[in-house]
Amino acid sequence: QVQLLESGGGLVQAGGSLRLSCVASGRTFFSSNSMAWFRQAPGMEREFVSAISGTGARTQYADSVKGRFTISRDNTQNTVSLQMNSLQPEDTATYFCAQDPVPALRSGGFRPEFWGRGALVIVSS
Repeated sequence: QVQLLESGGGLVQAGGSLRLSCVASGRTFFSSNSMAWFRQAPGMEREFVSAISGTGARTQYADSVKGRFTISRDNTQNTVSLQMNSLQPEDTATYFCAQDPVPALRSGGFRPEFWGRGALVIVSS
């Protein structure tokens, strides 16, 4: 079993920045897994935000966050991060960290095996 723990959420004004982090623990060979961030706004379905391959060489972003969010990972610390800049009220959501069992980014989309409990991000206008 793998545990994912997010941190770094909070309240920020529009135009501001936040950095989310997710630490993996348990039975994980962290560099063997691609990692991703999803988000879910109230009353909405969970949506993909960004993903990163096991080595960190490849990344993917949803169109809505391209140019504003940056995903990164530190395999020595079993950590994946999401730097969020130029935040807007529509970015308000609970952000979830997720792990895929394979290191490569799948052409058919990320397939989470494990999820974190989420970190709440609120962007005020």
